[in-house]
Amino acid sequence: MNCFSIVLLERVRSLSASLLFVCWAFASVGLAQQPLKTLLAGVDHRAVTSLNGDWHYLVDQPPAKGLYTSSGKIRDNGYALNTRPNIKDGPHNEEYDFATAPTLKVPVDWNTQDPTLFRYEGVVWYQRDFNYTPQPNTRTFLHIGAANYKSFIWVNQKRICDHEGGFTPFDCEVTAVLKPGDNFVVIAVDSTRDIDGIPSVGIDWFNYGGLTRDVSLVTLPTKFIDDYDVHLKHGTTFSAAEADTLAGYIHVEGATTGTTVTLRVPEAGVDAALKTDGNGRASFEVKAKHLELWSHENPKLYAVELASGEDRLNDEIGFRDIRVEGTKILLNGKPIFLQGANMHAEAPYRTGRACTDEDVKNIFGFLKDLNANFVRLAHYPHDERMERAADREGIMVWSEIPLWQHISFEKPEVYAKATYMLNEMIRRDRNKASVILWSVSNETPNNPVRTKFLTDLANEARRLDPTRPITSALIGPHLKGTEMVQDDPFADALDVVGQNEYIGWYELRPEDADNIQWKLPQKPILISEFGAEAKQGVHGGKDERWTEEQQVNVYEHQFIMIKKIPQVRGLVPWVLMDFRSPTRNIPKLQDGFNRKGLISEDGKKKLAFTLFQKVYTERSVGKSE
Repeated sequence: MNCFSIVLLERVRSLSASLLFVCWAFASVGLAQQPLKTLLAGVDHRAVTSLNGDWHYLVDQPPAKGLYTSSGKIRDNGYALNTRPNIKDGPHNEEYDFATAPTLKVPVDWNTQDPTLFRYEGVVWYQRDFNYTPQPNTRTFLHIGAANYKSFIWVNQKRICDHEGGFTPFDCEVTAVLKPGDNFVVIAVDSTRDIDGIPSVGIDWFNYGGLTRDVSLVTLPTKFIDDYDVHLKHGTTFSAAEADTLAGYIHVEGATTGTTVTLRVPEAGVDAALKTDGNGRASFEVKAKHLELWSHENPKLYAVELASGEDRLNDEIGFRDIRVEGTKILLNGKPIFLQGANMHAEAPYRTGRACTDEDVKNIFGFLKDLNANFVRLAHYPHDERMERAADREGIMVWSEIPLWQHISFEKPEVYAKATYMLNEMIRRDRNKASVILWSVSNETPNNPVRTKFLTDLANEARRLDPTRPITSALIGPHLKGTEMVQDDPFADALDVVGQNEYIGWYELRPEDADNIQWKLPQKPILISEFGAEAKQGVHGGKDERWTEEQQVNVYEHQFIMIKKIPQVRGLVPWVLMDFRSPTRNIPKLQDGFNRKGLISEDGKKKLAFTLFQKVYTERSVGKSE
């Protein structure tokens, strides 16, 4: 169970082919080749049959003999069969019974639902019955918004697919295994951390396990739209006067050459009939009328209608241009300064993995109250509800995959996983106007192997989406006298450089920041993490650790330093809200939480929140150009 090797199958659609399918060949667990999985874009805007709700569950205690054989292979003849104990005669099953087992809510992590599972990392089996009525000339997929970390799925005793990665969606075709009437699905989710996983074993957030996002059945015509990209044309320069062209593609799975595809944006006067090429892809450039461009001040969204044959898909998309010019970040041709915060996918008030409309409403309420225009969704893709809300609210987003510190950068199979996770993230969110930055990593060690890995990944992100800047959060500046030098060569591969630093908390004193001069790349710089811990309600002197006053003091000296860095284009304090981390074990101060939040986990604002609220309102720190 220490190594998953992945065979990625790339289906060429054009010169800028997009990664469509994946075939998992898990060498360490001896799996036979699994069916190809389709990544369906826009599922949250389709009519689906929700499988959210109560699922029966059983805990597979380590070493998870219900899922793995002694040689590490996946067992298809155990819990996956969903048999009942034979009470009267004959052989019994393998000492389990889903029908009488307790239930967990889906989507929610298992840790916060069952006290006995609070710190459990391992395998939990989920089971649910559902009814299905076949429809002629259709294909049906099981859509899972996210499951942490490895998932193995059976429908009616047939294994349909496996997936690795805890924060991105996947879709498994179930057409051939469904039957009219009663059906059942069994999903084994393994949250065990893996040295070759992404992330790896050493993480500074809570490893919530389970089916943490929506689960549904998606039924589509035999030929259907599975991917699309509708954006403002991204040329070599931007001109507001010329911002009247939409570009992109629509892909129809199963289409033959010349299949008709229609693109309509009624409010913008777009009504185009397109034709697919031999790869099922219809590329386009079409003129629009009187486009209102999306921005923080005006988060305009347009109803976009896609159709081909029997398939229809409606989305809401904003159109804007984001690019870098020298040390400036330009939105619709105008320099911007990003005022935001980091945010883990921690649910306010109830804690656990954020996954509901109420969670998202609370988080964006905090951001709006802060007067923020930006959020970094750390350190992995968040629930799609977050980006949809950001689109509506005009909050710009940094989205990243969980390449965090202890990654096996030397292993090709790990690079293959990272490439696929990047593809899943971009494919899901490329039509979200709010997402302005793709990030490929956070706080990784500076060495040639890692630099090659991440540089290649940054270039892959550009290939998948050339319309957005690429970023990453760097560590490792070194102090030379009073000068802090950042000379990480990976910065050369980035459009926007994120700089994490904790002067005044992990190193030096708060007031030392006043005299530090920074030597940074001549690119837009975001101070992507900075701050100090404070327990909400603990007060004292400005130099007294863990007090709200000391947290404010650290930030005030940070502002003195940051004002002297001319290429800084954004403030992203760590972190908006306290979040669970099992490594934070100072009793009465941390109690298993990282306390660097501007807000406590139960929604109480600290003094530092008021400080940033004032700075962001007055725009007193940082300039857009």
